[in-house]
Amino acid sequence: MINQLISLSLKNRYIVLLIAVALFGWGAYAVKENPIDAIPDLSDNQVIVFTEWQGRSPQIMEDQVTYPLVSNLQGIPKVKAIRATSMFGMSFVYIVFEDKADVYWARSRVLERLNYAQRILPQGITPTLGPDGTGVGHILWYTLDAKGIDLGEQRALQDWYVKLGLQTVPGVSEVASFGGFEKQYQVSIDPHKLNYYNIPLSQVLKAVKSNNNDVGGRKFEMNGTGYIVRGLGYIKTLSDVENISVGVIKTVPVRIKDIATVQMGGDERLGIFDQNGEGEAVGGIVVMRYGENADKVIHAVKDKMADIQKGLPPGVKFKIAYDRSELIESAVNSVKHTLIEEMITVSIIVILFLFSWRSALSIIIQIPITIAASFILLNAFGISSNIMSLTGIALAIGVIVDNGIVMVENSHRNLAIAQEKERS
Repeated sequence: MINQLISLSLKNRYIVLLIAVALFGWGAYAVKENPIDAIPDLSDNQVIVFTEWQGRSPQIMEDQVTYPLVSNLQGIPKVKAIRATSMFGMSFVYIVFEDKADVYWARSRVLERLNYAQRILPQGITPTLGPDGTGVGHILWYTLDAKGIDLGEQRALQDWYVKLGLQTVPGVSEVASFGGFEKQYQVSIDPHKLNYYNIPLSQVLKAVKSNNNDVGGRKFEMNGTGYIVRGLGYIKTLSDVENISVGVIKTVPVRIKDIATVQMGGDERLGIFDQNGEGEAVGGIVVMRYGENADKVIHAVKDKMADIQKGLPPGVKFKIAYDRSELIESAVNSVKHTLIEEMITVSIIVILFLFSWRSALSIIIQIPITIAASFILLNAFGISSNIMSLTGIALAIGVIVDNGIVMVENSHRNLAIAQEKERS
């Protein structure tokens, strides 16, 4: 079989060369399309379900939220394991799927099951899916360098402008905000005044909620002109909250400002983000989508930051806290230099040992073709270019030329024997 294959190749050498050139071209294209990262993604193929129920103890979260969810998510196909964590006011359920399961197929199956599981949860509780990222998806951390602007304004700028802009970048799954204060209207109720006016707390909550809303009416025509009736009721200022009526005593309305103090404040914080000991900072974490090219996504995010920078207030700019592209480029370039050096070293040694440039060329030409072809297989199996995969290629270079050296030396030996027979 081997003799026939060698004979066929020698008789059709141009076809063999054409196949080799085509394989090299395909491999060169695969090199450009192959995702680049510093380290391989070995995280579990999982879907995270997050549920929030403020003010509840971990035991209540476990009994009324976590356990019902875990029990109803057990029957999903291709599930390896289900893990869960209950904390104060929060529940996390981790559904680990088989490695061959498509991540978006898995998310759709979990979402279908959640539609049923939500019926047995307490009223008003809605479980949500986590981002379609992985454990190594944090590719970029940034902060806002905004001197002279308070932390509440910085957080509002991050949540309502910067975050929304960065989430439009292809390959970005989520931009998680951190630091600062989440601005909110705070109503501090005086219980003595509530008791004096004989107004229950539930009535105050209902009044504030119902008054922060637009009301739709109907359309009517008058004198040939159509009019649309609607009520505009969204809260925009502190005075809007203060003037909300919560009851009536002898035809005199009782308003929020009569029983409480209204102020603009920040939501309760569970931590503080500090950068380099220079004080608090506001920023975000860019999470990459599953299976994306980390290096490509990071550069796309930086380009988007340059566009967003044009719309930021004067004196506000981005400050990169963590950038994985530096690690990616340093790691990949280090391995690339090693590959090139090894290819040159092997080529020189082959030329010196065989002492024939034509024979050495037939061996050396295998190296770039084989390396290019290996990237075709990397793409086929969904493996990125990282320290592990490129180092494996580097270790295999010495093995690549072994068969070529053996075959060429054997050919030289057979030619020498044939020439001696002709002379004799």
